[in-house]
Amino acid sequence: MKSITIQGVKRENVGKVATRELRNADQVPCVIYGGTEPIHFSADEKAFKGLVYTPEAHTVSVELTDGTKIQAILQDIQFHPVNDRILHVDFFQLEDNKVVTMEVPVRLVGRSRGLVAGGVLRFNMRKLKVRAIPANLPNEIEIDITPMRIGHKLYVESLKNENYAFAHPDNAVVVAIRTSRNAVKEAETDEED
Repeated sequence: MKSITIQGVKRENVGKVATRELRNADQVPCVIYGGTEPIHFSADEKAFKGLVYTPEAHTVSVELTDGTKIQAILQDIQFHPVNDRILHVDFFQLEDNKVVTMEVPVRLVGRSRGLVAGGVLRFNMRKLKVRAIPANLPNEIEIDITPMRIGHKLYVESLKNENYAFAHPDNAVVVAIRTSRNAVKEAETDEED
């Protein structure tokens, strides 16, 4: 899985006043959970551009000024309700043998027979929650829709993999090809001829 490095500075003061001062200086207050105790730090707001504003999934390498390096994943992020600036970020520390849950993007490949025949693609789940140890986390889940025809659905159950598990019900529909009005009209005109 791809990794992004974020440079940070450990925080000594964690109160409201210190947090407000950080945000005024274009710094984002952050916390890393999952270790023996939470680690509070701050990072430049621009450092999160490649992590937050992308459809891809990434792990994060947090490098603090005291030389500490921590592997983590983005757990939660809070935005300002008016201007969409990042207010706070929570990370979860990765351990090699500890299972984590992470959202991974779904990418469709191929050209469906159902779409060529006039069907409509319903892409219900563009991201799937995956449970795995960090070494087995995929960058993306690729689905070949070439054999799908009108009326076909692809369920989470058919995407099972031995390296990771899904945090969704087996009967959840990931992608479907539905009949369109044009396909129905064409079928009716063909029957009349």
